[in-house]
Amino acid sequence: MAISYLTGSDHNRRAFLGRATGGLGAAALASLLPGEALAKPVARKTRTQHFPAKAKRVIFLYMAGGPSQLESFDAKPKLAKWHGKPMPDSIVKGEQLVGLLGKKLIAFAPQYPFKKYGKSGQEMTTLFPKLGEVADEIAIVRSMQTDAINHGPAHTLMNTGTKLAGRPSMGSWALYGLGSEAENLPGFVVMVSDQGVQPLPATNWNNGFLPSHYQGVQFRSKGEPVLYVNRPPGTTSEGQKEIVEAVSSLTRSRKDLIDDPQIAARVAAYELAFRMQTSVPELMDFSGETKETLDLYGAKPGDGSFASNCLLARRMAQRGVRFIQIYLRGWDHHSGIKAGIAGMARQADQASSALIKDLKRRGMLDETLVVWGGEFGRTPMNEKVKGRDHHMKAFSIWMAGGGIKPGITYGSTDEFGFNAIDDVVHVNDLHATILHQLGVDHKRLTFRFQGRDFRLTDVEGKAVKGVLA
Repeated sequence: MAISYLTGSDHNRRAFLGRATGGLGAAALASLLPGEALAKPVARKTRTQHFPAKAKRVIFLYMAGGPSQLESFDAKPKLAKWHGKPMPDSIVKGEQLVGLLGKKLIAFAPQYPFKKYGKSGQEMTTLFPKLGEVADEIAIVRSMQTDAINHGPAHTLMNTGTKLAGRPSMGSWALYGLGSEAENLPGFVVMVSDQGVQPLPATNWNNGFLPSHYQGVQFRSKGEPVLYVNRPPGTTSEGQKEIVEAVSSLTRSRKDLIDDPQIAARVAAYELAFRMQTSVPELMDFSGETKETLDLYGAKPGDGSFASNCLLARRMAQRGVRFIQIYLRGWDHHSGIKAGIAGMARQADQASSALIKDLKRRGMLDETLVVWGGEFGRTPMNEKVKGRDHHMKAFSIWMAGGGIKPGITYGSTDEFGFNAIDDVVHVNDLHATILHQLGVDHKRLTFRFQGRDFRLTDVEGKAVKGVLA
């Protein structure tokens, strides 16, 4: 294929690259060319860890909307006795609220009983019987806190360590610090289960000011898993190779004159896109999974469910993906929480527990850190019609595997579940703990931008040693 301006001006070179982006979906063939590599896959470069890692990868099961701690992992018998009465001023006076601002603050009892599970006696709602089967594998943290009371900034804080939009996500930081072991898949993958209407902007898994090859790649639950990866109709591999050879020659001959890191990042993305043309269909093909495994998760291939995405997460983990995030929307229960949370629990319970069981039986749980939780919790007061408002001063998560101490409950809240009071864990502390288990000191993983060193935990955070094995 003849390109008349291969050795033309810098302007022509940039113009060519700009025009070429639409048709270079498989420029990844450059990785197959002999001679000097055009663009090494920077995202696969593994940096020196600060100390021995307990986990190789992270799977974050993100319950978007704010699951109620009072119907999940934080039993409050006194709140049940207080049901229908005004909340004590000693608990709620002067506190920040959203939908309940200026209204009577009436105590609202937990809607489901709690039960102790496993040899460890972990106490959780009866809505999670399957999760109760792995109670001895998980560490429940009841004392989480965040700084944001509305969904948008709370999602941003949980994902990026700050309420300010535009910063790199935790998956991007992990990939930047450690690279990926995946040859033919992105190092940071995001899946949004087909449930709920609450918006989840891509800024939640964006690379921010980090180089673009550290951003999360969203896999769609239905239809074509990754957009624009498949070879366009009428395009042959030979034709793609001709384009790649032209770009490769152009870049090698001019690389000393123009220092533009985005060119290398772009070509690295093309290389990965080409490899994904074969790796993604293989990843999405569940035909090799046994019926027993499918039944364990409750997964039906291609249905876009949380269960199928949890199974996909295990398959990605086997292929070296560093950070996997699965969003399950639908936990925002301002009214009708009893029926609403029961429906969400049916989706989350079996699949979450199946992931733990499946990883353990394959010898992968010890090196995989699994995190389960949302952006904040819910109030112990009634809102609208038998519902709960947003709450940032107390919520629960759980963690498993990856060097986490199993079968423990960490931290506590007051008798009403309003304030975290013992062993408080801020979102920045959670991020510091995740990085710690990956072998990274959160204070030393920095990126200089606009004259300042930034990090995931901003200027706060400490690893929570009490949950570490």
